[in-house]
Amino acid sequence: MLEYNLPRYLPSAEELPDSDETPVDNELQELIPGLLKAILLILWSERMDWLFGIDMGIYYHPDKPPIVPDGFLSLGVERFYDEELRPSYVLWDENVVPIFVLEVVSQNYRKEYTTKLAEYEALGVLYYVIYSSRRRRKPHLEVHKLVNGKYELQEGNPVWLPEIGLGIGCERGNYCGVTREWMYWYDEQGQRYLTPAEQVKQETQRAQQETQRAQQEAQRAQIAEQRVQQLTEQLRALGIDPDNLD
Repeated sequence: MLEYNLPRYLPSAEELPDSDETPVDNELQELIPGLLKAILLILWSERMDWLFGIDMGIYYHPDKPPIVPDGFLSLGVERFYDEELRPSYVLWDENVVPIFVLEVVSQNYRKEYTTKLAEYEALGVLYYVIYSSRRRRKPHLEVHKLVNGKYELQEGNPVWLPEIGLGIGCERGNYCGVTREWMYWYDEQGQRYLTPAEQVKQETQRAQQETQRAQQEAQRAQIAEQRVQQLTEQLRALGIDPDNLD
């Protein structure tokens, strides 16, 4: 955890800039964390104790510029504290260091493997995740876990994050009409959680299957009723009253 040595009187989130105003270098820096947040909004729809920030400034000292990751996750905080939402994430107000931080490497290297790694390590972020699809000889996804104050690279894809209750990994898929490698959340068995579009498609298919089954049941019932009518007519033709059968 970060130990604060701060002035007595501190500005609120509303008084601080909401980012460093640096534009993203690549659309993926918005889409990749956006997909992770969209999945969480479904998985944790009933929970109100988490925040996933995208390109939001994290303030750790009022006289220093914020750290602005591409995405971060905090647990044990208010998801919403008023209708204006958070303009930034101020550590002396929240009292919770993000548990997960994501940086997406673009064509313009921004010291994700050096300076930023050291900053998040000093801040006490438990998981620092770096994604770079441009790497050739190394994995695209690196998950660093803070162990005894130092980051240790975790093996595997996906990587299970027990403190969060989710795994993080990457694989090819489709999001926003683009087929490529995306980052996803996974369960403990390594099964990928569905995107919102995939969930809608799955629910639509399930509804169609249920409708089809209902139609088939109605058809079978109709056929059975027709068969009963045929048998009744045959009995009456033989002079047998089907209503008086013992």
